[in-house]
Amino acid sequence: MQKKNYRLPILLVLCAVIVAASAALMSRSGPAAAGVSTIAGNECPELRVVNTIDTTQLARPISVYGKLELFGEPVPLEDADVRERLERELQLNIYWHSNTIMAMKNANRYFGEIEQVLRQNEVHTDFKYLALIESGFRNEVSPAGAVGFWQILKETAKIYGLEVNNEVDERYNYEKATVAACKYLRDAKSIFGNWTLSAASYNLGMAGMKQRVADQKTSNFYEMYFNPETSRYIFRMLAMKIVFSQPEACGFRVQDAELYQPYKYKMVEVDGAIPSIADFAAQYNLKYKHIKILNPWLREASLVNSARKKYQIKVMLPN
Repeated sequence: MQKKNYRLPILLVLCAVIVAASAALMSRSGPAAAGVSTIAGNECPELRVVNTIDTTQLARPISVYGKLELFGEPVPLEDADVRERLERELQLNIYWHSNTIMAMKNANRYFGEIEQVLRQNEVHTDFKYLALIESGFRNEVSPAGAVGFWQILKETAKIYGLEVNNEVDERYNYEKATVAACKYLRDAKSIFGNWTLSAASYNLGMAGMKQRVADQKTSNFYEMYFNPETSRYIFRMLAMKIVFSQPEACGFRVQDAELYQPYKYKMVEVDGAIPSIADFAAQYNLKYKHIKILNPWLREASLVNSARKKYQIKVMLPN
């Protein structure tokens, strides 16, 4: 009988023990990541992000396995094209550190109120990621003239009940703009039959989406062919959802104290003119900027309000 050599198995076992012990020590080093994952919680519990690394030190491809949903609708990761498009957006967001960290910081300030409005209007809370990819929660103006967190065009704003004029532009009022976006998304879902195509139509437009559905004879976004921007649109939301749900697996460690906190404010109703917003602010021991930061929908330094409409103005409270 040939004599057995036990050296190699023993060495392999010792190596495995050393690696496991090192991993345990590394996992205990540094502060606990208690921050960004609490913004939304783990909304991708059945998804596994692999090749987890310190993305500031080493770059490696990102892969995902398991089950994933957006708007409560399944994402077919078994489709190679779907997986590749998702991994592309994950790769871009995981390694674009400055943009993703700023998205996390801003989202902590606004996600709570936006989720509340979405629920009140019977729209899936995953749509908070649509506002995030549209604007990063900054009041940008697109080259096409789309405005605010939800990037709403002037014509669309008026259809869905927002006031837009030289004095007041409610596209900058993120609560009212969220309600308008909800109305659009519900209308689109009633036409296309699912939230995913409804979301994609927010980028492409309802008319354009109707034409794609007719041409391609399907209402399944993941089976359809689009222009590059619309093709990436849903996957940009998915990438943010995954990063926010599993930040450490994606290479981010952000603490609660490093996130922007929601503003504290009270509501003051006005039904007449405000000759000077600076003077209005001074009544509450505030500066002009404190009113404008919370009420960017007030577009001028005064409010004539000749129609004597009632407006709710946020007045900042001390921290």
